[in-house]
Amino acid sequence: MNSRAQIVASIGPASEKVEILKAMIEKQMDVARINFAWSSLEDGAHRIDTIRALAKEAGRVIPIIADIPGRRVQGSNGHSYDSSGDLSLTPKDEEVLRLCADKQVEYVALSFVGNAEDIMRCREAITKNNGSQKIIAKIERKAAVDAIDSITAAADAIMVARGDLGKEVPLEEIPFVQKLIIKKANAAHKPVITATQMIFSMIEHPEPTRAEVTDVEEAIQDGSDAVMLSDETTEGRFPVEAVAMMERIILATERHSREHSLHLL
Repeated sequence: MNSRAQIVASIGPASEKVEILKAMIEKQMDVARINFAWSSLEDGAHRIDTIRALAKEAGRVIPIIADIPGRRVQGSNGHSYDSSGDLSLTPKDEEVLRLCADKQVEYVALSFVGNAEDIMRCREAITKNNGSQKIIAKIERKAAVDAIDSITAAADAIMVARGDLGKEVPLEEIPFVQKLIIKKANAAHKPVITATQMIFSMIEHPEPTRAEVTDVEEAIQDGSDAVMLSDETTEGRFPVEAVAMMERIILATERHSREHSLHLL
């Protein structure tokens, strides 16, 4: 039996080889994410084509999320949101949206959303490129939390992007903000993904910590429709094992209490 909640796996250097991707699909990767903040257009296009071919071979539908970079500034301690610029899409964002339209990617994940107008601006750009991609609003700014009702209404799905959100919200408040966002998405009947450092130790180790297992379980109990692997599958040593472990945790949680999930299909 497969889990009802879905597993989103980010694809990168550690997971882009055919044999690795094939194994991840076998272990129940449900959705593939390509982060164009760190991927060139050429690498992204190749990964999309490979995922499509392997999904067809496996007789499965694997939706693809193209995560567009947005206005980020890279520094010595990671990246942050560039609040000094205007709210328009960057030139690379526009290029990624054109690629998404050409490759018929199912979802675009919009970085650094601040309000519902950001969603509408992205939707206009998708339409301009003759695309039909649905928009996942990444909640990673305090402004997005404050505007969660209008953002949820405007978007097709929501992502609790805890990494960047932790830079704008006190760390001790993150679990409560997560619950709030998930509750809002559930009430609006919009799929919601919980992301970032879910089983982070599996970058280097074949098993997660007990605390990480509890974190995934809590995300499903809170009402997440999908949970996401990021560094665990883009650069980690155990991408296949990470997918398999995530499936085990979700199944165990659902045996105890989870009743339903919305799918990213």
